[in-house]
Amino acid sequence: MPRPDRVIEPIEDDFDSVVSNAAQPLRKNKRKQTQRNEGLTEQWVNHTLHDLGYFKNETLIVEPKKSEKPQIQKLLSNATKKLGGIGAGFPDYIIRDTRQENIVVVIECKADITKHISENLDHFQDYAVDGARLYADYLSKELDVLYIGVSGQTEKGLRISHYIKLHGKKEHKEILRGCGLQDFPTYVEQLKNQRFRVDYSTLLEYIGGLNKQLHGKRIPEKQRAILFSGILLGLEDDTFRETHKGHANSADLMDTLITRVSKKLNDANSNYKHKFASLKDEFATIQHSPALIRDGYFKELVQEIEERVHSFIKYNEYHDIISRCYIEFLKYANDDGSLGIVLTPSHITELFCELARVSKDSVVLDNCCGTGGFLVAAMGKMISAAQGDRKKIEHIQKSQLVGVEYQPHIFNLAVSNMIIHGDGKSNIFHEDCFKSTELVKSFKPTIALLNPPFNDGSGIDELEFVEQALSCLEPNGIAIAIVPMSCAMYERGAGLELKRRLLEKHSLEASMSLPTQLFNDKGVNTCALAFRAYLPHDPKRKTWFGYWRDDGFIKSKRKREDSADQWSAIREKWIDSFHNRTCETGFSLLQSVGAKDEWLCEAYLETDYSTITKEDFERDVKRFVLYRLILEIQGNSTDEASNGEA
Repeated sequence: MPRPDRVIEPIEDDFDSVVSNAAQPLRKNKRKQTQRNEGLTEQWVNHTLHDLGYFKNETLIVEPKKSEKPQIQKLLSNATKKLGGIGAGFPDYIIRDTRQENIVVVIECKADITKHISENLDHFQDYAVDGARLYADYLSKELDVLYIGVSGQTEKGLRISHYIKLHGKKEHKEILRGCGLQDFPTYVEQLKNQRFRVDYSTLLEYIGGLNKQLHGKRIPEKQRAILFSGILLGLEDDTFRETHKGHANSADLMDTLITRVSKKLNDANSNYKHKFASLKDEFATIQHSPALIRDGYFKELVQEIEERVHSFIKYNEYHDIISRCYIEFLKYANDDGSLGIVLTPSHITELFCELARVSKDSVVLDNCCGTGGFLVAAMGKMISAAQGDRKKIEHIQKSQLVGVEYQPHIFNLAVSNMIIHGDGKSNIFHEDCFKSTELVKSFKPTIALLNPPFNDGSGIDELEFVEQALSCLEPNGIAIAIVPMSCAMYERGAGLELKRRLLEKHSLEASMSLPTQLFNDKGVNTCALAFRAYLPHDPKRKTWFGYWRDDGFIKSKRKREDSADQWSAIREKWIDSFHNRTCETGFSLLQSVGAKDEWLCEAYLETDYSTITKEDFERDVKRFVLYRLILEIQGNSTDEASNGEA
């Protein structure tokens, strides 16, 4: 039986019969004819919503030309489209979900396709998009709005445009260009992605300002990050979160924070309490900073971080916020790149989880985990796959996530990161991964995801980290690693020997050339290598190569953004082609390779000359010359090192 508040029922006629019934002799009254034709467009929308399942979902409410929700009634109480008019106005359709009260979808229809959108978007009564935009402006005072303009009389002649207007933001963003009406989950995903992008940009601006504040108070770079993560850890504690506003002064609040954070760390993993000693020491050092205690600054800081950051993390689970904040805090100390810190973008960590087919039963290892980006992404996917099974989720957190980090200040942040993301039980070790192989193997990892440190000055090649990770995996496990492209080009010396050792025990399943600006601040071009553990490489079995140079992200204000919303489609193509080992001219291929061969797609890719411009040719020639120069320099240095050791 239909819900009493569902005020529209789907039509049962097919679209052809609707058109046939509407194609009656024209009336002389043009106004009535317009109304009748708009009714035809509205009926097509209704029919399509029915096909997309809107009327089968008990939590969805579809309302035509009005709303029973008081909040929407209030927001649209002055939304008339009449020029100079007053009073309420309602779109042709309002769609909302009782489980997600902060979002709404509205649709406005016009019969004439030439009345789809005006040049200045200010003809609200006459144009579909203009009218929908007007309603969005009113509704976005309190809600996130996805609004749609639909115009036309025939199914093939329809024109449909989608836009988003977020609460508190001035911008109107067009999305889903060229697409028809979508199911409601697609619209929810679009709204959430856009909200995340906007809020995240605002968050990073805040963190940049906070960094400057703390710099002005002479808080050292590394201690800034520890302070930030310490406050977030404190806010994970119910007692601290509920009482911090009631403290008389900053000194008392700081004492309470240290106490509650220490307890949080002790409770996190009783088997490895001694590993958290350095983190406690870091907090204790910050405790005595006069600049934080003076004038109630610390109290204000805690409250601000709760409002601006903690709430964002809770709403956006399993995004590696700590890592990004940490990089921001270390900009002053890391301008020359000497710290060797590299942040793997979250869209790449999530992509690798898909490539490796991370499941609820996987055991995931990162043997140079940094601040934990790959582990956070894997945890999110594994917990989602557990579908609310609490015992399984606890087992995932306790036994199926393993990280190793050598640098103490980064290890501290990795521990904080995992706890803040709801996991105080995973096994993050402050160890040298090359000396902890047996410890890691005891967890029986099935997947390794890693981004080894670039040029850290230790003399350890990136491929050595890959080799070590593979040695810890169960037979037939998969390792996917980001390494400089130069590693895949070794032709002699120690580099070639490393490639030989890898192929003697493990098989090179795939190599993907990654976007050139992925780590632009490091000036390193990278590729992703995928190996199958303990399955010796068969040179007769071809390796899959992908040319993944364009992820759709564009550099803006020193950061890369998916401003054109291309990543979702690109991501699906990459995942599908990787798993199916598909070949496509100019994009992917299968090639037999050995240790002496280049493990890069560019070496074997057939060029689609029809798409090449002069600028493309000049750019790639320069890249090729640069790659050969890098290879020659590294080959010379490797030979010198070998001679020196001898």
